[in-house]
Amino acid sequence: MTDLGFDGQVAIVTGAGGGLGKSHALELARRGARIVVNDLGGTVDGSGENASAAQLVVDEIIAAGGEAVADHNSVATPDGGEAIVQSALDAFGTVDIVINNAGILRDKTFHNMTPELLEPVIAVHLLGAFYVTQPAWKIMRDKGYGRVVNTSSNSGLLGNFGQSNYGAAKLGLVGFTRVLANEGKAKGIKANAIAPVAKTRMTEDLLGPFGDNLEASEVTPTVVYLAHEDCPVNGEVYSVAGGTVSRYFIGLTQGWYKEQHSAEDVRDNFEQIRDEAGYIVPEDPSGELQKLLATLSA
Repeated sequence: MTDLGFDGQVAIVTGAGGGLGKSHALELARRGARIVVNDLGGTVDGSGENASAAQLVVDEIIAAGGEAVADHNSVATPDGGEAIVQSALDAFGTVDIVINNAGILRDKTFHNMTPELLEPVIAVHLLGAFYVTQPAWKIMRDKGYGRVVNTSSNSGLLGNFGQSNYGAAKLGLVGFTRVLANEGKAKGIKANAIAPVAKTRMTEDLLGPFGDNLEASEVTPTVVYLAHEDCPVNGEVYSVAGGTVSRYFIGLTQGWYKEQHSAEDVRDNFEQIRDEAGYIVPEDPSGELQKLLATLSA
């Protein structure tokens, strides 16, 4: 089997000044991609700026014989997203890959959550993915090819105490990924997501000593494969942590059916409604509608 190469391709990696993003950028560059290393250089909670973070990664890529440029725009505004993609166009003339990795944390229990804690987290994780991907998406549509890899989290898929803001944004990225997958498949564009667990600035306090088993570099191979032209899947989500790779999926139970049923009927049949035997994994809403049609037509 041949190695997975990216010669001539251009990748934007947001939040690439450290952690997961840096690992992704370095590996894609090692495999021949030209990289836009985007990072505002802020702290974990999103405050402050430090242009050196992105530049240091660029310097490392160039020293290893690769091509890269630094970008210091914020993903959290439409103008910032446009500017990041423009950096790719100015330096390399196109965009083939977008890896939405930028993120911040502002954890607080829900009853203490404030707009100042909520809105920046939504803006960076969820809106940031919109704002960076859309201008790149238009280029991908025109050229008939593209790859998008979004960074979700088990905090969104499963829920995590004290992270209602972060969890909502991260599960929103799953819905975003699945819509992009459906809209892009006729244009040669694939979108997938990862839900990584890795020791970074954002997680080292949460993971404690166990984090030493969860290096960021263990997440990158899955990202590289999902970003490659050979990637066979679209609209899927993968848990990646410490050398393990698993698929998350959305399942729909066979459920229960009775016309004109009551709340008491739901109560009395709730175990059957919840029974996971014979579940299906719809690719999009049409899959659920097909199941519904089959049930109502029986």
